Amino acid sequence: MKICEKILVVEDEKSIAHFISTVLNTHGYETVQARTGAQALSMVSSWCPDLMILDLGLPDMDGMEVLQSLRGWSSLPVVVVSARSHEHDKVSALDSGADDYLTKPFGTDELLARVRTAIRHTLTALENDGLARTGVYQVDDLTIDYNKHQVLVGGENVHLTLSEYRIVALLGKYAGKVLTYDFLIRELWGPRAGTDNQILRVNMANIRRKIEKNPAEPQYIFTEIGVGYRMKEGE
Repeated sequence: MKICEKILVVEDEKSIAHFISTVLNTHGYETVQARTGAQALSMVSSWCPDLMILDLGLPDMDGMEVLQSLRGWSSLPVVVVSARSHEHDKVSALDSGADDYLTKPFGTDELLARVRTAIRHTLTALENDGLARTGVYQVDDLTIDYNKHQVLVGGENVHLTLSEYRIVALLGKYAGKVLTYDFLIRELWGPRAGTDNQILRVNMANIRRKIEKNPAEPQYIFTEIGVGYRMKEGE
């Protein structure tokens, strides 16, 4: 069964947040709400959403500040929803890294269309065409199923932990490219995680025990000494 996408709704007006969440829940998405910018940034790291819906008028900081801060360490897709309808507000939000801009008030169909588009772009923007089309990355006997949030070897689920899955999933999205330790840590644990690679090394050791025939001679995830890790590129 497909695991639904998780959406973080950042909106301080309870009635609007409730409306957005209800619409999304009804159409198969999982939602959680944040009332402030600080709470939203914290929840990106702790809850790992697939999409953020961001209001600009938050009580503790402007939504633009949230967006700019987020873009310093994460490529999470963001759909801005705001009562600000001036063109320069839209341009500013998009230039700062928003994936789309929806002006209040908006209808259910338009909201859902923007959400679907933003989530789809996270795959179609990738260089891996097969992953973009199917939501699945495969190389040799290793399969990463992004719809089911599973990693399989020889067709069998290897039962990764959440942290382990997120590491493998991120490497799979950039298969063939070296991802630095700092990039991986920022993307997976946020900007406050520091630069200590220990948590990454421990998780990688566990991953290799589960997916590699011989962890000492990996055939799927390679170490670029002193730099980072690289997933084997598919055919």
